[in-house]
Amino acid sequence: MSGAGPVEPGENTRIRDTPAARRPLSPRLEALTRRYAAHRRTALATALALALLAVGGYLYATRPRPRPAPPPPYPSQTVDLVYLSPAAPAGNAPTSGFGFTLALTVRSGPPVTVTRVTQSNAGLSVSSSPRAPFQTKSHSTRKITVTFRATECEKAPRNAGFPFLDVTLRNVRAIETHSFILGPRYAQHLSEALRDACGNDSP
Repeated sequence: MSGAGPVEPGENTRIRDTPAARRPLSPRLEALTRRYAAHRRTALATALALALLAVGGYLYATRPRPRPAPPPPYPSQTVDLVYLSPAAPAGNAPTSGFGFTLALTVRSGPPVTVTRVTQSNAGLSVSSSPRAPFQTKSHSTRKITVTFRATECEKAPRNAGFPFLDVTLRNVRAIETHSFILGPRYAQHLSEALRDACGNDSP
């Protein structure tokens, strides 16, 4: 029997939907679909921004940091005080005054200010030229004259075995009072100057 009829799909074939074959969405469902798509895009953008922020924060927190600079040295660690020679007393010193020239060197670090020069003996007073406070820059040497006056000869030592000067030093890190022992030449010259200044006023 022969005849013409609708073409049946062959084996392993299927009918494709065409735009005309799709059922249109209802307006409500279409609005919900668009809203869902907008929310999904917003959520993805927010998640991406949060991920980038987290990665940036982690990289910033774990970045290699330079080591902090070490603090400057204490002033007493950078200063040398060396005895040079006897000197005329600075200023209008009385006959009981005598002086010595010293070299103060700041080897390194920030500038150092001498705020005070003293000594421990009650029979002597001491002053400096230049007058304290004065500053010395790093890697430089300043000559200073230290002038002694015998105020009470009975208390002044006749044999200064290990005389020292107390010098108060200041830099940006600290203020220190350091005792400088100036060596045997200084001790000898100080003893001779004391004997000349006080004469026979020995105790």
